[in-house]
Amino acid sequence: MINICSEVFAKTKDGREVVRYEMKNANGMAVRLLSYGCIVQSILVPDRNGSLRDVALGYDTLEGYEKGSCFFGAFVGRYANRIRGAEFTLNGRTYQLKKNEGSNHLHGKLCTEVFDGRIEGDSVIFTKLSAPGDEGYPGNLNVEVRYTLTEDNALVIAYRAETDEDTVINLTNHSYFNLNGQDGKDVLSQWLRLDADAFTAMDAESLPTGEILSVEGTPMDFREAKRIGRDIEAAYEQLRLGSGYDHNFILRGEAGELREFAEAFSEESGITLTCGTTQPGVQFYSGNFLDAEPGKGGVRYPFRGGFCLETQHYPDAPNHPEFPTTVLKKGEVYREDTVYRFGIR
Repeated sequence: MINICSEVFAKTKDGREVVRYEMKNANGMAVRLLSYGCIVQSILVPDRNGSLRDVALGYDTLEGYEKGSCFFGAFVGRYANRIRGAEFTLNGRTYQLKKNEGSNHLHGKLCTEVFDGRIEGDSVIFTKLSAPGDEGYPGNLNVEVRYTLTEDNALVIAYRAETDEDTVINLTNHSYFNLNGQDGKDVLSQWLRLDADAFTAMDAESLPTGEILSVEGTPMDFREAKRIGRDIEAAYEQLRLGSGYDHNFILRGEAGELREFAEAFSEESGITLTCGTTQPGVQFYSGNFLDAEPGKGGVRYPFRGGFCLETQHYPDAPNHPEFPTTVLKKGEVYREDTVYRFGIR
């Protein structure tokens, strides 16, 4: 039986009430969620000795999330990742989005919105209406983010959305993981496997060039598990452009079908993280822009102090018709699922 409780966590700087939900299972795994940005504040899982470790980076206070720029644990949208020039054309009309990263658009503002939340069975469900014109996007977009905790230590995230006007959409979760917990060290010695034979090449603005590159014979090859840091300093142009790994990997299998695509492992804690998704890609990010960021319990997160596995459609897909479409048509339902399952080895 999953136990879920809630409490008022804090108020935003403009007076909006934020609720924190805590989900626990019989194994002691606990997940804390905030109605602000649907944030995953913490994920406590048992290590090989039975001690609980918080494997998600984040802040102790709401002020930390309001001031921070790292997107710790956040749900992001309407469009995860970047859109070049902050514009796209749909049905013959060009839409200008908010420029929030130089001349480009990154993620959107849903990570700073307060959602309505409710408990339903083993799940916490957050909902929000994004109005037409929000940051320039067309259509009323009704968004639902459902977090479910299972008895076998999985956090399941289900995204659903509907629109009354054709629009574009790309939703993900931006949790940073450190399978050793809040130790204030980097994750370069932790192991990762990714079921991806190719990735989308990017330019100096971290936007796709349109070229699909094979991982074969490159530092981008994680098809066999290796330490995250093994090749991260290799003399490879794509790593130089990203200051490390910050790339969209194209996942094997059929998009729309839930399939396992990754496993991470810490030799120190014994904790494993297995990931599955229905999405066609994942942004693997090695925390290259962390720099003594103040985190939970007084810990400062160092350079490459966490890694992200952000399941997604491809960056800038509205401007690349050769990529899987991110158009959501009026009357359709957007459905994507992601599973983060924790274990012991």
